[in-house]
Amino acid sequence: MFVARRRFAIVALSSVLSAACAAGVTARQLVLADVAPHDGVARAHAMPVQGIDVSQWQGDIDWQKARAAGTQFAFIKATEGGDHLDPKFQQNWEEAKRARVPRGAYHMFYWCRAPREQALWFVLNVPFDPDALPAVLDLEWNHASRNCPNEAPSDVALEKVKIMLEAMEAHTGKRPIIYTNVAFHRDVLEGELKDYNFWLRSVAAEPQEVYGDRPWLFWQFTTTGYVPGIEGPVDRNAFNGSFADWRQVLPSPPPHR
Repeated sequence: MFVARRRFAIVALSSVLSAACAAGVTARQLVLADVAPHDGVARAHAMPVQGIDVSQWQGDIDWQKARAAGTQFAFIKATEGGDHLDPKFQQNWEEAKRARVPRGAYHMFYWCRAPREQALWFVLNVPFDPDALPAVLDLEWNHASRNCPNEAPSDVALEKVKIMLEAMEAHTGKRPIIYTNVAFHRDVLEGELKDYNFWLRSVAAEPQEVYGDRPWLFWQFTTTGYVPGIEGPVDRNAFNGSFADWRQVLPSPPPHR
């Protein structure tokens, strides 16, 4: 979701792979690595259920290879605002399912567009699929936007969020997951929306160190991950639970083929 430092991460990844090859280690042996690991999130790497989130920035993904390397779920960017469809969404959506990687779609909220317009855009572009994971509403301030850099008052932002969440649930039949970062959580979400599962970004510390007592289901712990089947850096995530817990989250058992 964050593309800053992408160039640095690509250079770092090349350095890691070059060093590995010099030592006689193949790229396939660097399974689910991190080109810029942070000590503060070391526990995330050992959590049993690992996943990724992807968009057009990951290019063409070999989903079979990513799954074989240990990718157990993926959140795929679908829409943003009321008129942007990620160019790789349909391809990723179909190929991830074909590779039997449980996946959900995410919408990035744009603060200068009416929530009902954004909801309609999501509905028009994200197919109803009972096998999918719950959809995700990505909530961050749009500071990088040239057209919509300003923040909204917290009460206004929260009202817009609720409208979008209700529309996403009506379309998918599942209660959405909320993705957020520290700044937006502090400004708008702290103490709010307790009936929703949260996916928290925290790349330098464990979630409880920066989000207090907010319960969470997913943890985005690095933006510089390495996963076989994906060229360049990718966001990596961990599920907050055991394999048995994960089976309870899946909409249905993966098909046997």
